[in-house]
Amino acid sequence: MMQKIRTFLEEVKGEMKKVTWPTFLQTKGSTWVVIIMVLMIGVYFGVIDFFLAKFIHIFLG
Repeated sequence: MMQKIRTFLEEVKGEMKKVTWPTFLQTKGSTWVVIIMVLMIGVYFGVIDFFLAKFIHIFLG
């Protein structure tokens, strides 16, 4: 069992060396894209929620 774990961890280490990690600027840019998209989707759902609440209030008021 311990040999399997050791082999697995050695293979993981080898695979991690093959990974091309993004640069700081790429990571920063991607982070801003995610933040902006989350804000846009939040505003979208907020507007939809607001109008649906008004619609329901008018008809069930």
